[in-house]
Amino acid sequence: MSKNISLFNLSVKRILSESDSILDQARIRLIYYGLLLAFLGLVAVIPNVYSLHANMQTNIGILLLFTLLILFKYFTWNPDFIAVSHVLLIIGTLLVTTVIFVVFQDVNIIVIQLVILIILFGYYMLGTRWGTIYSLINLSVMLFYMVGVNSNHLMSQIRPEKLDSYTITVVVFFNFILIMFIQGHFYGAFLRNIKQLKDFADSEKQLSEKLGHAMHRSEKSSQVQSEFLSTMSHEIRTPLNAVIGMSNLLLMESPRPDQKENLEILRFSAGNLLTLVNDVLDFNKIESGKITFENIKFNLDELMQNICGGQMMKAEEKGLTFQLHVDSYLKTRYLIGDPTRLSQIIFNLVSNAIKFTTRGTVKVSVSCIEDRHNEATIKFSIRDSGIGIAEDKIAAIFEPFTQESITTTRQFGGTGLGLSIVKRLLDLQGGTIQVTSEIGIGSEFSVTMEFPVSTDMITPEEKIKKLAVPDAGRANGTFQISKLQVLIAEDNAVNVMLMKKLFSKWDITPVIAENGERAVELLQYGNFDVILMDLQMPVLDGLEATKIIRKMVDPKKANIPIIALTASALFDIKDKVYNSGMNDYVSKPFKPNELLEKILGLVGVD
Repeated sequence: MSKNISLFNLSVKRILSESDSILDQARIRLIYYGLLLAFLGLVAVIPNVYSLHANMQTNIGILLLFTLLILFKYFTWNPDFIAVSHVLLIIGTLLVTTVIFVVFQDVNIIVIQLVILIILFGYYMLGTRWGTIYSLINLSVMLFYMVGVNSNHLMSQIRPEKLDSYTITVVVFFNFILIMFIQGHFYGAFLRNIKQLKDFADSEKQLSEKLGHAMHRSEKSSQVQSEFLSTMSHEIRTPLNAVIGMSNLLLMESPRPDQKENLEILRFSAGNLLTLVNDVLDFNKIESGKITFENIKFNLDELMQNICGGQMMKAEEKGLTFQLHVDSYLKTRYLIGDPTRLSQIIFNLVSNAIKFTTRGTVKVSVSCIEDRHNEATIKFSIRDSGIGIAEDKIAAIFEPFTQESITTTRQFGGTGLGLSIVKRLLDLQGGTIQVTSEIGIGSEFSVTMEFPVSTDMITPEEKIKKLAVPDAGRANGTFQISKLQVLIAEDNAVNVMLMKKLFSKWDITPVIAENGERAVELLQYGNFDVILMDLQMPVLDGLEATKIIRKMVDPKKANIPIIALTASALFDIKDKVYNSGMNDYVSKPFKPNELLEKILGLVGVD
């Protein structure tokens, strides 16, 4: 409805609003023009009935005339068609009752027309419920008179008035005009409403098609972005593999102290670059909804020792005291979950604690706060004595590409993605994180997660075995590691040189294939214990080469252990590796010990 309508308004245009539906606009126009038609009809009838001294008809006509004028003025100021419709229907019902029982004491054509008008008006203006109520009331009045009152002549003491031909003609004419106007007006409104619905449906269809095209473009853009990031990752990881690999090799050759310091700086910087690349890729993977979680058995104590082992050395290099405490309950039990993603969460938090602490202590504690036999609630607490975080900045640190301040970014570096990744990984796994901090005093990050608990227990013998580190130079019974026959499929010259140097440290001389096709040929005519297969190679890639090998007639060759060496970061690379028939994979840049452990595990050297 229109607002701020003047009290002196008489125009229908000012009481209509574009926000009104077609049907509501039709109802407003019906009342406006219906009142005008009724007013004109009364003006035409009143002088005639007055001249004929029909007092009751004259008085009713004048009363109706003033009532309609008041309603018309009210409606043009406050167009509440529901309230006005009720008033008009009540007046109409009273008029029908009065005319039947008092004025004419008969059910004539005018009465029938009035009842028809009330029925049409009630249904069109107020809907089924009120239309039915008003219709039944008026029909009951007619039926009551025709069946009861008329037969008993209950109103015989009041002399009825007669209708002259002029009054009948005028009233019948205007009543038919009103009936035609109501029917025609709403029929037109219904047609316009149907057309509007059709136009709306067509518009919705067009919008749906546009939305579909937009979603397709968005998905394509997301796919292009992922492929671009994967390609860039591969291109960055390949030279990083050489830089970190060569740094590791040189550090294994007992360099001079000054050389060792330079190599450590080189390896540290390359490691930082690798961390940045991994953070961007992980964030993109999470945002794309393409991250999956494993459910495997692992020991939390062992995992924490592995995570914090390298971090402990980093803390000691800064002169910090590093403390790790794991609840004794967790040392003898296996949990079920994704140790890789948990490592990522804890590593990020511990790494941040060390990075933002210049002196003092970094303390990591893991405790079981609730044990439900088959499920445990674990709390990880990482506390430091670092720079602290302002209270109003705590919420912001979990936003992507955000650190507490520009000064923090300049002083300590980083992308600001670490905590964002932590928060999203926890949300996806139903975990929570809380932060308490004080500027200049330090911070504490508390992570709470739930894990199913395996029924298996860790025995002391298993614990000792797990702590043992593979030694490349040891003999296993009659088998020497140096006797391993290794085939490496790699097309990058720098990586080939790196692998040769690395394997020479283990007294192994690998055979090199420059592409997948050559690797298949060498295996057909030679005997090998394990294959290290790069994925992206010319002529024949690693995945297709593996599928061919798995179909070889010789079962020994068909089942040879194959480890993928990949710098790719595609979301489904892990699935592709295993689906092709490979046994395991190592991401470039890799740690020498990690590669050696996987080789020894697959060839059966314990």
